[in-house]
Order: sequence, then C-alpha cells, then structure tokens
Amino acid sequence: MFANQLYLNRFDMADLFSRSLEMHYEVGGKISVENKLPLTTSDHLSLAYSPGVAAPCLEIAKDPSKVYDLTIKRNTVAIFSDGSAVLGLGNIGAKAAIPVMEGKAMLFKRFAGINAFPICVETQDTEEIINIVKNISPVFGGINLEDISSPRCFEIEERLQDIGIPVFHDDQHGTAIVVLAAMMNFCKLTGKKFEDLRLVINGAGAAGITIAKYLSKKDANTPNQKLVKDIIMTDTKGIIHEARKDLNPVKLKLLEHTNHYDMVGDLFDALYGADIFIGVSKADLLKTEDIKTMAKDPMILALANPTPEIMPEEAYKGGALVVGTGRSDFPNQVNNVLAFPGIFLGAMQGKASRITLAMKFAAAEAIASCVKDVRYDQIIPHALDESVAIAVAKAVKNLC
Repeated sequence: MFANQLYLNRFDMADLFSRSLEMHYEVGGKISVENKLPLTTSDHLSLAYSPGVAAPCLEIAKDPSKVYDLTIKRNTVAIFSDGSAVLGLGNIGAKAAIPVMEGKAMLFKRFAGINAFPICVETQDTEEIINIVKNISPVFGGINLEDISSPRCFEIEERLQDIGIPVFHDDQHGTAIVVLAAMMNFCKLTGKKFEDLRLVINGAGAAGITIAKYLSKKDANTPNQKLVKDIIMTDTKGIIHEARKDLNPVKLKLLEHTNHYDMVGDLFDALYGADIFIGVSKADLLKTEDIKTMAKDPMILALANPTPEIMPEEAYKGGALVVGTGRSDFPNQVNNVLAFPGIFLGAMQGKASRITLAMKFAAAEAIASCVKDVRYDQIIPHALDESVAIAVAKAVKNLC
C-alpha cells in the first residue's frame, strides 16, 4: 500500500503526517527480529540453545575476541538516544524518540545489511548515559549516538571513544561528512580551492560546530584533510566573536580556528562576499537579496527541515549556483544516510576501535566520487543510491 507513496514532488505535510501515522498504526513497529536457523527438531534446539550453546560460551570465555565470530556482535549496532533533541521536535523524551530510532535501524539494514536496534533511555544525565553505553557494549559492534542535545553530545561521544568499538554521533558527523562531499564537488564544478573559500555556518549546534572543526583545525593523522582558512560561525545572536560574553566552552574553543579577523555583526554581515552558506538552524532566515551579497556563483546548503533557511527557487533568483536542502523533494538532498551505513560497515568489517577523522574525510571523498557527472543539480548522490554505502565502507575499511 505504501511503496508507491515514498516519493513526493512537494511535501504536503498534513497528508504526509496522516499517512505516516496510519502506516505506524498498521505495522506496530517497523523492525523485527528473525531467526537465522530453524528450530523444528530437538537437535536444532540442542545446538542453538541448551546444552550445545555452552560450547561457544566457553570458547568466548577463553578468548573474548571470538565474540565477533560466534555472536551477532560483528554485525549489530545500537542506536542510542535519550530523546533530548529529536529531529526538529526538541526534547520529546525516550518513548517518543523510538519511531525515529526504528527508522534509523531500517536504514542500516537497507543500505549496509547491518542489524541495528533502538536503545532509548529514560535519563538525560551525562554520567549515567556514559555508564549505560559502556555496560551494553559487549553485545554491539558499534554505537550510533542519536538525537542527544548539544553541548552534552560532544562530551558523551568523546568520553566513549575508548570502549573498544566505534562510537559515532551521527547528528554531528553524518551531516558534516555529506556537507564535505558537497563542498568537494562544488570545488570540482567551479574550480575553486578549499583554502580560498569563504564559509559561513549558521547554527552552532552539533552539526554546525562539527563542520567547522573538520575544516578549521589541522589533524596530523589526517593527510587527506582539507582546510578552509576563512570560516565565520553565527548563532541566534549573530557572529561568534571574542567580545561576546555569552559563549559556552564549545563555542569559545571554536574561536581558536574561526573568525580570524574578529568580525562582528549579524548573519547578513557575515554573508557578504561568502562562497558558501551552510544553514543548520531554522526556517526562512534568508531572502533572495541576501544571496545577492555573496560571492559570484555561491553554494547554499539550507538544511533546516522541513522548511529550509531559504527555498531553492529564491536562492537561485539571488544568483546561487548550487542549492542543497535536507528535503527529498529537491535536488541535492543532504541526507545522513549517505554516510553512516557505509561508515559503520567499513569500521566494523575492519574491526576498528574508533572512527577517526581520516576515515570521515575518506568517507566524504567516497561519497563525492559516486557522482560521475557533477552538475549544479547533482552535487551529491541521491539518498537511495545503493552504491554509496559500498564505496564508503571500502574507503573506511582501508584505513582500519
């Protein structure tokens, strides 16, 4: 019933919500657990459960690394959320976050063949979350942190990097990696160089801050890293600069690598002469006239959902060469599904203990390379392109 309704030429949100709710009532949860082996005879039962199951248990007890050979750990990810920053819905809590995490599990399975399971917890305490993730890690080959509010998400992810399996906060890195891929192909299309770009990022949350970190701070272990010298970050109070007294530690740290000319003012001051605008903020912030103040042939990535910072037609009227959004009904959809399935697949196949910055840049390069004919309306692959996860996984695995 629903298969032919997945693509919309234009979002009719009321209709979409109505059909989605109908579908969720109909299926009662979008994922399920299936047995790989039959249980139709006593012998089957003895092999899969008691008494035969004691053999793999003892094997793992003798050599814990055998857990990857004998259990689901090698191909299973936990999608972990506290429900504090769900989509554009805000802090709606653990139970209300479950449908999103189920959907994420479907994407893992569809594009990478990875089994994934939602783990939504009734706590938003940083220490408790860190302990929970550490204590559930034996059964999982990776942890995908999801929809955890900023700035807590940064500390949580950072402190979980030593648990022996990849821990990846997709809201930070997934968006940033796909944006990187778009920037790579924008430079290919225009002949511009990364180091010469003037970049404005509006929205100092998880995704915006991570994009700035990737592009502004040299990492000695990432030879393929591309840096942008001129990055301006803006938030709801304007340009982030040294004289502001309201900056949290994360934003203060960013000033070591952004706004080198100590520019002050608002978003519109920052936009003047910029080559790229990346919006990870809120709807309807920009108008056609604002795009006209930017450099010639700029790229606009207006990623607020469901209504972007500026609609594509208005951005094109202002002189934009490339426009991307977070929506599937326009070209150049910046969708995390281009990144995370392949990244986890490659990292888990390579038995990596963490996902490094070098892997993230390699993933971005792989995504960009999947576009064989780079055009203004095809700067990144389509979200349903099955070749992307395979290419990303190969690039990541090569660095394990």
